[in-house]
Amino acid sequence: MTEHKEKILAICNQIRKNTLMETLEIEYVDVGENYLIARMPVSPRVHQPDGVLHGGASVALAESVGSAASYIFLDGQEFYVRGIEIAANHVKSIREGYVYARAAILHKGRTTQLWEIKVTNDSGELISNCKLTTIALPRK
Repeated sequence: MTEHKEKILAICNQIRKNTLMETLEIEYVDVGENYLIARMPVSPRVHQPDGVLHGGASVALAESVGSAASYIFLDGQEFYVRGIEIAANHVKSIREGYVYARAAILHKGRTTQLWEIKVTNDSGELISNCKLTTIALPRK
């Protein structure tokens, strides 16, 4: 994985062009044997009216990194990957800086996968804990 790390991150960052990920300035920053990490800046672009990170932006970050991780770890050339359920618990607010989402696989089935995605701030404090279920559909 280490020798392919830069190539994987470059591909992930390339496919975000002209998507919600680019709009939210989501950037893939690290990948390992069983995880993928992305970050998103916290600015007025992703704030609620009262100036804190919108929970929907956290969920968009979580689903983006979980779906990209599914693509990487399940051979995206063979399967379409789609999120079919996401749940989030928001536990801390943030007004500025970055949030980081780390997707790690909990269950890697042939058809469905379960991902745990922790969204943290620059200090590593938990902002949101998310669970994403993805489905792998064969390309025909």
